[in-house]
Amino acid sequence: MVTLADYRDERLRKLEDIKNRGINPYPAKSFRDTKIANILTNFESLEGQIVTIAGRITTIRSFGKIAFVKIRDYTGEIQIFMQLEDEKPGFFNSKLLKLLDTGDFVEATGTVDKSSTGEISVFSNQIRLLTKSLRPLPGRDGFTNKEERYRRRYVDMNVNLEVRDRMVRRSKFWQATRDFMNAHGFIEINTPVLEHTTGGADATPFVTHMDALDEDFYLRISHELPLKRLLGAGFEKVYDIGPRFRNEGVDDEHLPEHIAFESYAAYENYEDGMDLYEEMIKYVAKETWGTLQFNVGGFDINLDQKWPRIKYADLLKEKYDVDVFNPDHEQLVNILKEAKVEAKDLEKLSDARLIDHVWKLIRKTSAGPYWLIEEPLSLSPLAKTAPENPLVTERFHPIIAGTEMGNGYSELNDPLDQLKRFEEQQAMRDAGDDEAQMLDQDFVEMLEYGMPPACGWGNSERNFWLLEGVSGREGVPFPLIKAKED
Repeated sequence: MVTLADYRDERLRKLEDIKNRGINPYPAKSFRDTKIANILTNFESLEGQIVTIAGRITTIRSFGKIAFVKIRDYTGEIQIFMQLEDEKPGFFNSKLLKLLDTGDFVEATGTVDKSSTGEISVFSNQIRLLTKSLRPLPGRDGFTNKEERYRRRYVDMNVNLEVRDRMVRRSKFWQATRDFMNAHGFIEINTPVLEHTTGGADATPFVTHMDALDEDFYLRISHELPLKRLLGAGFEKVYDIGPRFRNEGVDDEHLPEHIAFESYAAYENYEDGMDLYEEMIKYVAKETWGTLQFNVGGFDINLDQKWPRIKYADLLKEKYDVDVFNPDHEQLVNILKEAKVEAKDLEKLSDARLIDHVWKLIRKTSAGPYWLIEEPLSLSPLAKTAPENPLVTERFHPIIAGTEMGNGYSELNDPLDQLKRFEEQQAMRDAGDDEAQMLDQDFVEMLEYGMPPACGWGNSERNFWLLEGVSGREGVPFPLIKAKED
């Protein structure tokens, strides 16, 4: 049986032969002047013209005095038609093609024309080597193991072009987000990743040590608190797009490291936010996929409508007869046990955490789109309370295809109220809740200097994974997996 090591040894032999012929197998300069897609789409204007193309070899076929070499660049694939010609120093003619392999990067200068079968081709009798590959790319059917695909994603994208195309859509997703926010007067400002005190979400942080200061720091779990400090600094509309880190499990909707977006607008409240971000989600979807109609996880989703607004307490009362304002601890535990919810020490969880788990049961069966509003105060330590009901907050989530596609609220800017809520969260943390938020005294001090009323919003690339119809690992270029050496 021929092994990968055998293929590699053979290519190493070819590499040595190439070097012995005085050919540099890894030159620094390419002279490409035309992309393949330009030839394929503009053949009439380029027919008979001399071009220089470059790309990776996908197939080599040799028939006596003629040979066909197909190469692919980022834009497309084309055939190089070769006829027997004397060897030219530094180049490969049809006789020397045996030293080249699929996967090698090459360059060819020749005339644009069609072959006898009518295939658009570049007629060139000499090929210049740009990079000699030492490992063969697997065939499409020979690279289906998920772990291998994730581990060698650079190979995966060569073999499965739809994965590469997905990353292009991921880029469009974030570019559309930036375009929308910039068009609405927001300024993008990058905020720190390392923090003394991390907050802005219920999540377990990563901890690292900074030698220069000889102090431990947290990798941010949210962009929220630094961006709100910018509102206190005098900015009115700000946002940030970048990585955040949560030291938690991996599933279809969660990755410990992922890209997230948060924005804050002074002098606006949660009702303004729902109008703006409903428009944003629709805009981004249209720019990324060209449609507002999706089928995701068995849900038929139509974003092209005015999304209804449903109160949190009403929904839990209707679905499970739960009173979120006077919770029955035993009832909540029993609901979760019957639903076979896996949670550590379920009976010991706080009522707030149990209610959140019950809500997630409802969310998973919700097609949407709709806005979930007025979350209880105990679940929203950074949101303002509603004037008509101090037990709920001016918080909003868009619910689409069984998931929360964002989180926003009228921001709390009362420093004394914020300090009280932080202290409650810190007490939960001290009692063993690793996801409860930390008391951030510096943030409270900023509020004491004054922060205007504002609406905040955040969403992660989970929105992209959802509408793309893939898991988190499939939706990022290089998913993290356990290290392994070949």
